[in-house]
Amino acid sequence: MSPPERLPAPGVSVVNPTEELLARGELTVRGRIAEASNAVLLCTVTHEGVSAECVYKPVKGERPLWDFPDGNLARRERAAYLVSEATGWGLVPETVLREGPYGEGMVQRWIDAGDTPEEGLLALVEGDEAGDGWKPVALAEVGEGRTALLVHADDPRLRRLAVLDAVINNADRKGGHLLPAPDGRLYGIDHGVTFHADDKLRTLLWGWAGEPLTDEARTVLASLASQLADGGPLATRLAELITAGELAAVRARVALLLRQGTHPRPSGQWPAIPWPPV
Repeated sequence: MSPPERLPAPGVSVVNPTEELLARGELTVRGRIAEASNAVLLCTVTHEGVSAECVYKPVKGERPLWDFPDGNLARRERAAYLVSEATGWGLVPETVLREGPYGEGMVQRWIDAGDTPEEGLLALVEGDEAGDGWKPVALAEVGEGRTALLVHADDPRLRRLAVLDAVINNADRKGGHLLPAPDGRLYGIDHGVTFHADDKLRTLLWGWAGEPLTDEARTVLASLASQLADGGPLATRLAELITAGELAAVRARVALLLRQGTHPRPSGQWPAIPWPPV
């Protein structure tokens, strides 16, 4: 594993001002998000009179995962943000690696999506038809021997996120990780279990499985392939965060998506739906 990506030296500008705030600002811990499986701290970050809410996930608070033995989850979160930025879609909130009150960790801009962020994006419906504007995912048990059809919205924002997840091999795309912002943008969060060299894609966004990729997605994937080539800007940055084998697997996944021209289907070798799903 390469050493962790280092932040620019003091005085060197960061292109995105929110990244600069997250990277250079003073972190003040306000509390802990109790339902998270790893240590997730809600903080305020302040720099040169500007403040914002953010999430700080210290590496020391990560629970070891037997199937993700290399590096740490914080690096993978940063890597997912870099790939998202390289697509031009901006699907992941600004995310940096930095030192904090409890050591090195990931710091990410807080997105306030309300109490039920998945509302309007996911639903359970009776019968076996998704209905207009929805895509079927799978049958789900809802108690007392009854089942319902799990569906997600046929939303172009979700479709972009499904492509991103296929590229980064997201093993945990749950409903609670979908955050619609007040300005209408949609963000995905919690990308610690990504970039594995083996196929581990687990998601609630299977509704487009086997369908042709959009022209936009193919254009974005072609751009990613160029940026991921040896010496390319994205490849250089990812090499500081994930292993050489994982980087090679990213290239292979992008190449496969371009060659097949369709959204991936579940492999059958790994549970396709994360648990719990929300």
